[in-house]
Amino acid sequence: MNLIGDKPAPIQAGGPNGGKSAHIKDGTDASFMADVIEASKTQPVIVDFWATWCGPCRQLTPALEKAVTAAGGAVKLVKIDVDKNPGYSGQLRVQSIPTVYAFVNGQPVDGFQGAVPESEIKAFIARISGPPAQSDLDALLAMARESVEIGDIGGAAQAYAQALQMDPANVKAIGGMARCYLDSGDLEGAAATAAMAPANAKDADLESVRAALALAADAPSETATFEARLAADPNDHEARFELAKALAGAGHLQAAADHLLTIIERDRTWNDEAARKQLLTVFEAAGAMSEVAKAGRKRLSSILFS
Repeated sequence: MNLIGDKPAPIQAGGPNGGKSAHIKDGTDASFMADVIEASKTQPVIVDFWATWCGPCRQLTPALEKAVTAAGGAVKLVKIDVDKNPGYSGQLRVQSIPTVYAFVNGQPVDGFQGAVPESEIKAFIARISGPPAQSDLDALLAMARESVEIGDIGGAAQAYAQALQMDPANVKAIGGMARCYLDSGDLEGAAATAAMAPANAKDADLESVRAALALAADAPSETATFEARLAADPNDHEARFELAKALAGAGHLQAAADHLLTIIERDRTWNDEAARKQLLTVFEAAGAMSEVAKAGRKRLSSILFS
């Protein structure tokens, strides 16, 4: 960040990168009211205060231009050379450059100083531009779901992350991203992401993650004791139940379901139907359309109605 007046070698006039698009223009003090104040009443306007001698401006302005162009008309960028147009930069008390302000409805609503990473620029644009076009968001969510179905967790996570940049409160994107963390073994990431959604939010992935996290929180830390007890007495339902809890908490949902179904098969009312209740949580954690849930429900029905 360069303080105004601290001038290294100049760069060519017309703004760093000189890039032009329908959403980018060079502004002046004379055009500020029309280009920024009035224009921001129908479309968010980003104002980039820069100068030809400003080194960090060489980094920031091209990145701003790229991000604004990629936003496809969601925002407009107006670049103001503070040396040639000191009026509004003075009124806005711009002390160093580059300085960026966002205007909405004729008022500055957000801003930052200095060259920042492209990720921060994208987040800045997302904040001021409001909800994305639903079709774009739906396309990302569909892409993420397709990636999940073919086992590409990395691709799904990338698509969900892009969706969350567009709409941080989207429950489907939150649930999907939490599921990606869970499937990759990152329980902390899954829990932190799931916590972004309201407690009463309804989404299949979100409910699945919450169920899996509940199983993990309730799981015994070791299995050897229960395995030994079962080897000595296959009808030790308590040992089998605790073993199922440990397996479920570790993500071995099929094995957990098998043990719980065995208990139900041998004594369906044991411990106030604890095995059946735990089994339903296992099905929820696996997902309604998973093989664990589909095959398990079929076997459960066979047991209960035989």
